[in-house]
Amino acid sequence: MEQELHPFAKYIAILARGKTKTRSFTLEESQEAMSMILRDETLPEQIGAFLMLMRLKEENAKEIAGFTLGARSVIKIPKKIPKVDIDWSSYAGKKRQLPWFILSALLLAQNGLKVFMHGTSGHTSGRIYTEQVLEQLGVPIAKNLENAAKQIEQNSFTYVPLEVLSPKLRELIDMRPILGLRSPVHSFARMLNPFNAPVMMQGIFHRGFMEIHTGAAILLDQPFMAVFRGEGGEIERRPNKPTLVHSTKGNNEFSKETWPVLLGDGFQPIDEEMNVDNMITLWRGESENEYGHAATIGTLAIALKAMGRAHDISAAQALANDMWQNRNKDFLPNKTN
Repeated sequence: MEQELHPFAKYIAILARGKTKTRSFTLEESQEAMSMILRDETLPEQIGAFLMLMRLKEENAKEIAGFTLGARSVIKIPKKIPKVDIDWSSYAGKKRQLPWFILSALLLAQNGLKVFMHGTSGHTSGRIYTEQVLEQLGVPIAKNLENAAKQIEQNSFTYVPLEVLSPKLRELIDMRPILGLRSPVHSFARMLNPFNAPVMMQGIFHRGFMEIHTGAAILLDQPFMAVFRGEGGEIERRPNKPTLVHSTKGNNEFSKETWPVLLGDGFQPIDEEMNVDNMITLWRGESENEYGHAATIGTLAIALKAMGRAHDISAAQALANDMWQNRNKDFLPNKTN
């Protein structure tokens, strides 16, 4: 007796028909495929095959947009959510430099700008992740989306782990050490923007993903987005190198802009210590760190321009410097705490 094909089998077949017949998914196909995975309507064998076939083919902007829409359709968002100014993803982790971008995001929040940060941790060994750093900085982690909404209303900042947004997506990302490779989940999870912020920041590691993310943002009708090759793949400007930023804004506008070097000759030694206390003492004015200061202010400047708070690079940099000078130094705990 002939067995009936599993409903998800058609998506595997699209990716595995050989060199001449394999093709990319349409927006609708990628949306439905991901929603099926996240609704637990697939088998483990199918998920493994799907992720690795996608990795072999490499995802395009239409597929990333479709996967994002599929995930959004499954995530349960509270009926009442606060206004959020900027969506800030953090999925890479850091291994060469401390995550100075966290201070950039906290500066935005101190100035009343609402920041929704989301990410994951532990999928790659040898890195430190945003969640553990925030805990060391004394910043509470959201336990659910209702808790996240309350934190934004009270403190203008929240960090939501991926497993809170979608346990299944976290499970897929955790397959990286099993499969030995990243998957499309690492790309589209960054674009979930669950509280519908008008501005989205994206950090990537491989240059080719700049066009993919900007293309996906346009397909998703994302009002504003800035994407650049950040330190370690996070949303963090490398102050010792020029930074090419791709930006999108309403009506399908797309632009490229190169931000100048802020420090040195292009070489920055690896931080062998990776001591989070150094972030605390810099914030409190108890120590100096030229690289950390420049990375914090430089990243903040890009965010401010993406948010329309400054019209050009010089104005954005000046505003970022002002925010740093006027920060509440007592916000973070003492080094000994």
